[in-house]
Amino acid sequence: MGVTQQQVQDALAKVATPRGVALTNAGVLSPISASDGKVFFSINVEASEARAWESVRAAAEAAVRAIPGVEVAMVALTAERKAGSAAPPPQHRHAQGVQNVASHRPPGGASPMAKQAEIPGVAAIVAVASGKGGVGKSTTALNLALGLRDLGLRVGLLDADIYGPSVPRLTGLREKPQLSDDRKMIPLQRFGLSIMSIGFLVEEETAMIWRGPMVMSAVTQMLRDVVWGKLDVLVVDMPPGTGDAQLTLAQTVPLKGAIIISTPQDLSLIDARRGLAMFRKVNVPVLGIIENMSYFQCPHCGTKSDIFGHGGARHEAERLGVPFLGEIPLHISIRTTSDAGTPVVESEPSGPHAAIYRAIAAKVRDQLQGAIAAA
Repeated sequence: MGVTQQQVQDALAKVATPRGVALTNAGVLSPISASDGKVFFSINVEASEARAWESVRAAAEAAVRAIPGVEVAMVALTAERKAGSAAPPPQHRHAQGVQNVASHRPPGGASPMAKQAEIPGVAAIVAVASGKGGVGKSTTALNLALGLRDLGLRVGLLDADIYGPSVPRLTGLREKPQLSDDRKMIPLQRFGLSIMSIGFLVEEETAMIWRGPMVMSAVTQMLRDVVWGKLDVLVVDMPPGTGDAQLTLAQTVPLKGAIIISTPQDLSLIDARRGLAMFRKVNVPVLGIIENMSYFQCPHCGTKSDIFGHGGARHEAERLGVPFLGEIPLHISIRTTSDAGTPVVESEPSGPHAAIYRAIAAKVRDQLQGAIAAA
């Protein structure tokens, strides 16, 4: 029998708040999601009280985890300003719309980067990001991970795209992660990769209507509460854009680099610039730019057509002084193998597209050699 909302409510009723009342009577709980051993909810308080409530959040999460049958518990603390209260001073904003690391400093002047901590056993963590959705980021991240595997590296893949997890579909995985003796999630294994995704914990059609703190909590938990084991590289498939998930990752673990995915047209490149600017502002090295859907290659005659233009990402990389990692065509075999859960590097290892992904992976590996060798 699964965990019920009433069981969660009963457990939370035993957690005291700074106001001296039970958590369930404090009027701060969001609706509770409880199904298949997974419990998600948030605690919503005023920003001025957030620090005092962090211990309550931790106690609530511990209480829920202690309920028999609970496998995963994610409890976020949401802090909001009162209506009409002052917003952060405008001088902390920058032209690109991304705040500098210094503007995220908590009271007392401590850098948020001081919270960074290595993941035991993982030599290098690499973020695969895009400024906008629909550019083939997840497909590229998976095939890049497989390319690194083919170079003899031990590789993991974390699907951190909270709102639109694609890795379950791309890998054909439908199982739920098991728990270790210390109640950490054990990543699923496929194609020689260790794989974790929020999509393994929720149903495919579930709408992830999560606020920023819940997203941050989920990303942190999938980094820290997973038994990754010994890995040379952990590839992280990020959500598109420049939001909470990206900042959480940069502030939680020391990223060895970020890879930007873009299509050739100007509209995609504008957003790619924003993504690149964000990583630079949080002091994450940019390993390079990949131009996906670089050209259409007819599967019948082999003719190439520049449907979205061509070479825009290469020119942008040269202009910004970052490596250009390669061009990936828009080809039906990449699409069909991805939809079938058998990515092209795995299903057509001797084909031209697998060779492209492996060549890109080799360039990434070369930039990570120092981190991998030191592990």
